[in-house]
Amino acid sequence: MRIDIITVLPELLESPFSHSMMKRAKDRGLLEIVTHNLRDHTPYKQGQVDDYQFGGGAGMVMMPEPLAILIDKLQTERKYDEVIYMTPDGPLFDQKTANTLSLKENIIIICGHYKGIDDRIRQHYVTKEISIGDYVLSGGELAAAVVVDAVGRLLPGVLNDETSALFDSFQDDLLAPPVYTRPADFRGWTIPEVLLCGDPKKIDAWRHEQSIQRTKERRPGLLNDE
Repeated sequence: MRIDIITVLPELLESPFSHSMMKRAKDRGLLEIVTHNLRDHTPYKQGQVDDYQFGGGAGMVMMPEPLAILIDKLQTERKYDEVIYMTPDGPLFDQKTANTLSLKENIIIICGHYKGIDDRIRQHYVTKEISIGDYVLSGGELAAAVVVDAVGRLLPGVLNDETSALFDSFQDDLLAPPVYTRPADFRGWTIPEVLLCGDPKKIDAWRHEQSIQRTKERRPGLLNDE
């Protein structure tokens, strides 16, 4: 899988993709992440990529030309399954979206800044818009890193135990059950006896029951959506 990220601050994306599972995914050749500095593709002097809004108003807007030039260039090199724009007014990102995107081959992610991007780019280039929450960040880079991490960890071969992702929260619209490790008795706090019974069916049934109970208590809306 290849993900091209368009940004005006590529430095913000260096650390998130240089450690843990994203580094493993890249090292194993399972995920290629390429960041593009938009300022390197603008026809304007001094790397200008933003301008004032037509009609007035506070805040600058990312100009259409630099984005169109770079996207056109990328699309001549390979076919992209999605051109994603990270924006607070997009549909909320969830596990189902991550699962769907993990099946794609090539993706472009546009990181917005200032008051956002010229809407003509959204109309004519963007195929999917994503928000990671109902709040505003300084730019789309951190949001893009969240999406890439959530998608990249699902690629076959990234996790040492590939079945692990199947039991993540939200995979089946349920929160994950509680988990325990050694020692079985810590300060008199013991783990549920069923986890020591050695019967996988009983353990799976307990975990499913706990997932439902935890979801009812903490995120009942997930059950109501069914």
